[in-house]
Amino acid sequence: MKAARPPAPSFAALDARAAEAGLWALGGFHARADDDHLPAGTETVVLLAPREPGFWARVSAEPEFADTRPDPLDRWSRRAVGRLACAFSAKALFPFDGPPWRPFLSWALRTGRLHPSPVGMLVHDEAGLWVSLRGALALRQRIDLPAPTPSPCETCTGQPCRTACPVGALGGGPYDIDACRDHVTAPEGADCMEAGCRARRACPASARYPRAPAQSAFHMRAFTGAP
Repeated sequence: MKAARPPAPSFAALDARAAEAGLWALGGFHARADDDHLPAGTETVVLLAPREPGFWARVSAEPEFADTRPDPLDRWSRRAVGRLACAFSAKALFPFDGPPWRPFLSWALRTGRLHPSPVGMLVHDEAGLWVSLRGALALRQRIDLPAPTPSPCETCTGQPCRTACPVGALGGGPYDIDACRDHVTAPEGADCMEAGCRARRACPASARYPRAPAQSAFHMRAFTGAP
């Protein structure tokens, strides 16, 4: 005998609960028969992002950041998203679990709220190129989801992200990860290391999004392996 499925939450109720944890229910998609990266019985997937303003001040004060163990943000994400999953009888999924890796970038595009940008990274109409994902909830119910939003790049005059990288690592072609890392770890790359990628910052939508520079610095240190 199959277990009864819990009542379907509204997207607004899920987002309100996510806000209590410092997260943002960014959007979602409905599962298809060929979604072999999802737990059996999944009907809806909701993606979770840092909630701004104030995410970094909140999360960096959590216990994971006070010990000496590695990957504090990922460990916090497991705890916060895991609690949300329990609250909604869902499964917690993470972009940093693997291999095999779950296709979070493809999932993000399926929400209709994230889009490819001219420099290859995903862009969001509110978060710009600062958009990031901390996890997802795989729900056993089909719920109504927010409508798709247009890409901010469609109306972006000049698309300054294309020319903002000082070493041309991002510009529409393949991402030159070695050039990026070499620059960021050199003295002349201190601005990128401490304030975040210039291409991301050049995006007008990013400029309106209240992400703390300390958060960008944390990710840059993780990217480069710097202490």
